[in-house]
Amino acid sequence: MKLFFVLVTCTIAAGMSSNLLAQPGKHQLASVTEKQQTNPASKNLYIDVHHLGAGKVTAKDVAAAHQKDLAVEQKYGVNFIKYWVDEANGDVYCLSSAADPEAIRKTHGEAHGLLPDQILEVTSGKEESLEGKNNLYLDIHQLGAGNVNAKAVAEAHKKDLAVQKKYGVNLINYWVDEKNGTVMCLAQAPDSAALINTHKEAHGLIPVSVMLVKQGQ
Repeated sequence: MKLFFVLVTCTIAAGMSSNLLAQPGKHQLASVTEKQQTNPASKNLYIDVHHLGAGKVTAKDVAAAHQKDLAVEQKYGVNFIKYWVDEANGDVYCLSSAADPEAIRKTHGEAHGLLPDQILEVTSGKEESLEGKNNLYLDIHQLGAGNVNAKAVAEAHKKDLAVQKKYGVNLINYWVDEKNGTVMCLAQAPDSAALINTHKEAHGLIPVSVMLVKQGQ
């Protein structure tokens, strides 16, 4: 699946695009930590990206493929936590915990044969709950290899939180790939401009892209 991946930050953020498969309620929002604890073999957190191409993937298609992943994941010690679909660009982002990237490739390969174009090892921020009915966006910030760390992103995220309400934004979480210097942020917002303006006022780090996405799990 053609995925627009370069991890988003709340200090280095980025974005993603529209229509949600089924926006989960608060009771469905299990934290990354909680879900990792159900699978002791899964030690690291990853986001794998599939680039399918514009117009070549729908939330319904991804939901069906995801069910196949869930049927196979235990065999390889993988725990798929959530995924996001950017239907406009044909990209899919999958968040999971696993021992290594190869376990994720094997799971996707056996489940449906759609191998990821990229697998990023990430650290996660603290997850917040969805609020209201605003759209979900993924935004991506790229700082470059060696130019960002989880501590710096956490500080930038605090600045985002102090400003977000001014623009009607609700930052849900962020993920940092220190190796590649990329950060991905997930947020609810009235539009992409609101999310960009939040980052701009908070710390000046503008995302390279903001995508409207649908979430599944």
